Amino acid sequence: MPTATSPKTREISVAHSPDSDDAFMFYALATSKVRVPGLKFTHTLCDIETLNKKARDGKGFYDVTAISFHAYPYIQENYALLPSGGSVGEGYGPMVIAAKAFTPDEIRSKKIAIPGTLTTAYLALKLFEPKIETEVVPFDQIMPAVEAGKYEAGLIIHEGQLMYDRHGLHKIVDLGKWWRDKTGLPLPLGGNAIRRSLGKETIAQVSKALKDSIQYGLDHREEALEYAMQFARDLDRSLANRFVSMYVNERTVDYGEEGRQAIRLLLEEGHKAKIITTKAKVDFVD
Repeated sequence: MPTATSPKTREISVAHSPDSDDAFMFYALATSKVRVPGLKFTHTLCDIETLNKKARDGKGFYDVTAISFHAYPYIQENYALLPSGGSVGEGYGPMVIAAKAFTPDEIRSKKIAIPGTLTTAYLALKLFEPKIETEVVPFDQIMPAVEAGKYEAGLIIHEGQLMYDRHGLHKIVDLGKWWRDKTGLPLPLGGNAIRRSLGKETIAQVSKALKDSIQYGLDHREEALEYAMQFARDLDRSLANRFVSMYVNERTVDYGEEGRQAIRLLLEEGHKAKIITTKAKVDFVD
């Protein structure tokens, strides 16, 4: 069997967020439960907005990278979308929260702390209210900043969606629900993109490995959840299990036609609204 230093072994760099849902889906790859002869996977953990910018700017240039779908049009020349690994909100998603119980109409005139301008959360917020004022704040500092009164409202992603009420904050708008009501479709938040220059054969191998890793986690839920708990950011096991269930499920194994339709529509709407400056050419590895 080839070793890590063997010329027959090709290293595949994989980058994703240090979140319980991403950890769950990459568990089998990270722990070698899933292996591909001739390939060695190395993992980098980084917040999603940094990964979006690295992929866009060509810095780091990971072979496989987690991205926000909002970022995809800016990286599509170098990356294709993998059919597995998506985080999709089925009538739920990023939330606008506040210390006061504003109405959705009132929140449109407030300044919102956001986790990054390339996040899908930001794209959905701007589709909800194009004129809304925003300021970028690291995603894990948004709730504390709103709680401390530094901002009247914040846009939360990741585990914050299950924790805001513990901070005495109010949910004003769930953008996943808003999108579902508007379009009848789930809100596609993020996925995994693969570098086109790897070539068809390697891309096919990596695509299958990721799908197998997600399926392994779903089939061996307790051990995958145990691994994911180290990235659960103060969630207890019950809440971590709930969060993972929200974003790692059959839709993560494969988007399905409805999921793909939702991605195309979201990016079309973003371009039409001039939030996205590059027209998307959504290209999946199949």
